[in-house]
Amino acid sequence: MVCVVMLLGILGGRVTYLQVIRGERNRQLADNNRIRLVPKPPERGRILDRNGKILATSRLSHGVYLWPIAQPPSQWQPVLLRLSRLLNISVQDLTAKLEREGYNSPMLVRVSTGLKPKQVTLLMEHSPELPGVRVEPESVRYYPDRELMAHVLGYTGEITESELTQRRKSAKNLPREKSYRLGDIVGKMGAEAAFESQLRGQWGGEQVEVDALGKVIRVLGQKLPQPGSTVQLTLDRELQKAAAQILGDRRGGIVALNPQNGEVLAMVSYPAYDPNIFSGRVSAAMWDQLQSSGRPFLNRTLQVYPPPVLSK
Repeated sequence: MVCVVMLLGILGGRVTYLQVIRGERNRQLADNNRIRLVPKPPERGRILDRNGKILATSRLSHGVYLWPIAQPPSQWQPVLLRLSRLLNISVQDLTAKLEREGYNSPMLVRVSTGLKPKQVTLLMEHSPELPGVRVEPESVRYYPDRELMAHVLGYTGEITESELTQRRKSAKNLPREKSYRLGDIVGKMGAEAAFESQLRGQWGGEQVEVDALGKVIRVLGQKLPQPGSTVQLTLDRELQKAAAQILGDRRGGIVALNPQNGEVLAMVSYPAYDPNIFSGRVSAAMWDQLQSSGRPFLNRTLQVYPPPVLSK
């Protein structure tokens, strides 16, 4: 009886400690495990020519995200191995992205974008084997004129670790929805980079209730993401086409200016590249092919370059 009384006393004291003394703290921890924030990226703003014709916009696609907090760190490795085989992405790259964000982070970590319908179907079929992996609809950059505006518009891509560190330092006083995070899509060259602050928009998110397995039960609230602003350039799309036809397949550049105010009406450089390829995952072979096709990233209207060597 003495032992029973002592055990009951210990249990009673422990219950009192957990519910009374530490009650508020434990309730907060329970809410953090039950309620999670799912961030939603914004749609990037459009780029128009002087007459309002679309030069860069967004199209619907799908991306693959990891939800770090969905399961313990020890259970992620087999999931990443399976995902690596399905997406043809190395396990090291997947692990590095997950570790940079942190296993306790409620933020979604993008690991692939611009999925093809076949890939989306494949991932959905294997979803029971991929806890913590989510396939989400998203908007990706689309350039309807392809190579025509490449050097003026530039292209977008996923932010690198060095870029993330630099941008976080320069925007350390901004609120969370305006700051940069892992997986953000940013302008890399041209107008996309020059007007990054206007085009990127603000993140939104959903507050969801999940069960013990991390599955969403219901949406408790949401803040809609704010799309980026529209940027209108002085370029004339039809004049740009005419300049490209005049230049043809000759290496060089053509610039047309308004003599009254200096507005750039056309800016063409050849050879060029299709910026749409950067809306998805660029393989090493594709990158090598681009680099070996006459230096297409060199803007010959702005940068000095050596003349071609003529054969005798």
